Amino acid sequence: MLLCLFCMLLGCSNRTTTMADYDIVPLPQEIARKDAGAFVPNEQTKICYDPNCEGQKKNAQFLALYLNQLTGLNLEITEKKQSKNVILLKNDFRHSTAEAYRLTVDAKSIVIDGADVAGTFRGIQTVRKSLAGTKTGDRIAFPAVEITDYPRFAYRGTHLDVSRHLFSTDDVKTVIDMLALHNINYFHWHITDDQGWRIEIKSRPKLTTIGSMRRQTVIGKNTGEFDGIPYGGYYTQEEVKDIVRYAQDRYITIIPEVDLPGHAVATLAAYPELGCTGGPYEVEGQWGIFEDVLCAGNEDIFTFLEDVYSEIMALFPSEYINVGGDECPKTRWKTCPKCQAKIKELGLEKDDHHTAEEYLQSYVIQRMERFINSKGRRVIGWDEILEGGIAPDATVLSWRGIEGGIEAAQQHHDVIMAPTSYFYFDYYQSQDHRLEPFGIGGYVPVEKVYSFDPLPEELTADEHRYVIGVQANLWTEYVTTAAHLQYMYLPRLAALCEVQWLEQERRDYRHFLPRVMKLTKIYDLLGYRYAEHIFDVTATVESDFEAREMEITLHTQDDARIYYSLDGGNPVDGILYEQPLRIGQTTTLKAVAVRDGEIRRVFEQTYNINKATFKNIALKDAPSTNYVSEQTTVLVDGIQSTKAYNSGEWLGFYGNDLDVTVDLGESTEISEVKAGNYISLCDAIFPATKVQVYVSEDNETFTEVYSAQMTDRPSERNGNLTAFAASFNPVHARYVRIVSETVKAIPDWMDGQAGRPAFQFVDELVIN
Repeated sequence: MLLCLFCMLLGCSNRTTTMADYDIVPLPQEIARKDAGAFVPNEQTKICYDPNCEGQKKNAQFLALYLNQLTGLNLEITEKKQSKNVILLKNDFRHSTAEAYRLTVDAKSIVIDGADVAGTFRGIQTVRKSLAGTKTGDRIAFPAVEITDYPRFAYRGTHLDVSRHLFSTDDVKTVIDMLALHNINYFHWHITDDQGWRIEIKSRPKLTTIGSMRRQTVIGKNTGEFDGIPYGGYYTQEEVKDIVRYAQDRYITIIPEVDLPGHAVATLAAYPELGCTGGPYEVEGQWGIFEDVLCAGNEDIFTFLEDVYSEIMALFPSEYINVGGDECPKTRWKTCPKCQAKIKELGLEKDDHHTAEEYLQSYVIQRMERFINSKGRRVIGWDEILEGGIAPDATVLSWRGIEGGIEAAQQHHDVIMAPTSYFYFDYYQSQDHRLEPFGIGGYVPVEKVYSFDPLPEELTADEHRYVIGVQANLWTEYVTTAAHLQYMYLPRLAALCEVQWLEQERRDYRHFLPRVMKLTKIYDLLGYRYAEHIFDVTATVESDFEAREMEITLHTQDDARIYYSLDGGNPVDGILYEQPLRIGQTTTLKAVAVRDGEIRRVFEQTYNINKATFKNIALKDAPSTNYVSEQTTVLVDGIQSTKAYNSGEWLGFYGNDLDVTVDLGESTEISEVKAGNYISLCDAIFPATKVQVYVSEDNETFTEVYSAQMTDRPSERNGNLTAFAASFNPVHARYVRIVSETVKAIPDWMDGQAGRPAFQFVDELVIN
């Protein structure tokens, strides 16, 4: 029927007709397609709204804007009702779930009927996303349908840290627009931390005159090197009010986070009398966790906090106020006379599984909760607030896995699931870091986000009701620009929003992929930068040691057509991929997917078949059990890994050296040995310090042919991958022994890790 309709519409005009597609992100709960023609808007179409319903005029304006962006149509907005050629906005839909809506389309009209005005807005987003990929000037046809839709979770959150790096008000508004596109209704705004206080507090002006500015910023991952450039800034209260209004117009609630009692160095720099030592303190220019925190035994901190939170609550009408409560070292409290006196006064020295200092933190959180509750608000905190006893009405953000969320739900506290391994959007989206902006590490691709089940099996059906939502977090130690910010969110926000919206059994990653690929057309239209990994060609390699070949299978996530070349040429002009490739010599493979004439990133990998490849090897010492490939043969499989150290493609050594002997099978002339090293200083991963090469004909008597000390201080600014290369006069040998020494004691310039052994990660031995 739709094909006939499409042909009929084509006959009416020389313009291209595009059919709206309701398979969007997130997928609506119920889609009932109707045999009732299609609605084709034109310049005479009106957008009608109920003037008696506050918010619907704003909704109508949004719809008109979206349709204009996508189609070029400039539709009139009116209060006057009409029966045909109309898009009608209302909120009469009876449904038990907030933000539910019903979308009805026939030949005469589109009706978006929300259970509330927010529901109408969500329906508008569905209409908007159904037009992804349309072109300005196209004739648009909406097939007849009845959609009934509603969210799975009431709390659908996303977080942004602006303490480490500050973003303009326009940048923040763009993030809010991105959240609206993805049906997200809470924006957790992290506005204070050790590296900067980012909001004007009029009763405490030093928070911005002093606390918002750091003298300099560390280069890389706490390398001990600094840029020497002052960095700072903050949002005025008027700017905050403007951003709050902007979010409210899009039915998004902003939850502010003012961290306590830890992550407070910027606070202490401004008001040193609030710390245990009295300072002096300096706004931190490094990343991490710091021992200087608010003095829990000092009554003045509560006066300070009540003043600050009073101004915060005046700016943010949110029911929830986030007090942080995470990563608070107790070192200062253990030796602070005031804190120890407070512990004795409160009788917190108990013989159980919590320390007195953990109970002291709970006292601080609970006391502030009582103050916040007295203002009609509720507290949210990270899962550390469970330690020492949780505040009575607090909601827990479970970030260190799901265990904290399970514990809180079992205690009948509301829980928001935000585990690092699924929802930390500062983590890389690819294990190949050449494809990524420099970042903190970790690996959370779109598929991993999408796979999360928010309701743990450890909870009963009754306890599941305490899981009120899901949240993704974006910390910005290494995110410095708006483009990078958008890149880290997108398209992972699409996976997040479907986790938040749909029941687990209704989600299917293979069905999700084409829908999110279509959604990127709107990203393109709006100029959003996003990660394109879902479009990439990937390769699976099986090494055949007996045949001394490798078999390479190419994939795309949507089974797109792939073209490749094996001679370094442009793959677009190459061969259509139809079956796995067999390679037995050094080859540079290039491949690209082609979709509707559109070409994305080119896959490129050199497979180095050398004298060591596919040969037998023997290790003197086993690799670290925490980071060991399933097979030590990764050292001679012909593939130099470009992925992360924990990808399974590296061998890691901790406290001992790489000492490996390669059996070349017969006496062979050689003059060079190379191997790849992975560097990540903040993870205590260093390159080799000394390399030695020995040769032998009988595997018993070895002669040294190379020895060199590596004396340069490693720098991450040049990338995470390096290599050592040993060149020597040609010799004949059957056995080659390579010794690559690991750092036994990390140098003093590495704060917090000096003196510990380091890791060495090695992949792919090359012998020529």
